[in-house]
Amino acid sequence: MLRDREIREPLFFYLEEKYGKSRILEEKNIGRSRADVVMITDTAIFGIEIKSDADSYARLARQVEDYDRYYDRNIVVVGTSHAQHIREHVPDHWGVITVETEGDRFDFYVLREPGINPNVTFRKKLEFLWRPELVKIQEYHDMPAYKQKSKSFVIDKIASLIEDKTIEEDAVQREICELLFERDYNTIFEEINKYREEMGLHKRRRRAGRKKRSK
Repeated sequence: MLRDREIREPLFFYLEEKYGKSRILEEKNIGRSRADVVMITDTAIFGIEIKSDADSYARLARQVEDYDRYYDRNIVVVGTSHAQHIREHVPDHWGVITVETEGDRFDFYVLREPGINPNVTFRKKLEFLWRPELVKIQEYHDMPAYKQKSKSFVIDKIASLIEDKTIEEDAVQREICELLFERDYNTIFEEINKYREEMGLHKRRRRAGRKKRSK
């Protein structure tokens, strides 16, 4: 019986081979759920849920709803015990990958390629960015600094400019992916505090975080 922790490492190698240049992040909180894997490519953010043979569908409906709020494309990766019925539990735009083992070898099979998620909004994708990263988006498009405004205010401003086509949607999409791809988790905390100091705000205390994996 395959378990989640056994699937992850071979899955990361498979995704890298299939999608090329990409960055993998693990355990990302989204809404009421936690995404097992987030993959960033040049043009899209993928949410990837793993359902091993040891997992049930008990939380899947809620997870699907949360994933669909944030990610451009979503994929569920399942063990063989779920292969026959998983497509009944996820929307048609979700990709489905099954994993099988033979000895020490892991084989992945695409039952359905992921389609474009019709439910995601730029407001939700912009929430992935930290305030210093949003500043870069503002600078790219010659927007006012809004230094005294909140992160949510800036997100709404950027999203509204996309909606009225003042800013090109594809350009912001590429910028979001690039910023997430290049994010340095070793220095971003200092960047955030530098920004907050410049804004006259209290510095944040460092909290122990989960280890992130990138390729």
